Amino acid sequence: MPTPDTLPIPHPLPPALTHEHAWLVESRHPTSDGTVLYVRCAGCDTRRVDLLAHAQTPPSPVSRTIAVSPERWR
Repeated sequence: MPTPDTLPIPHPLPPALTHEHAWLVESRHPTSDGTVLYVRCAGCDTRRVDLLAHAQTPPSPVSRTIAVSPERWR
């Protein structure tokens, strides 16, 4: 029985529903820390915010991924 003092048990997605994301940049904005990239996975519409601190390095995620339900997968 759950109580207010316990955390929910994480339920990972089954292997058939997981994949390597192919991030597409939807928009970008320059900031004092670098360029903020708003990205979306081409396969499952999961979204994330990345930071491109230097042009010579890959962007790093600065947010958690926000997934949509598998019913919306194309």
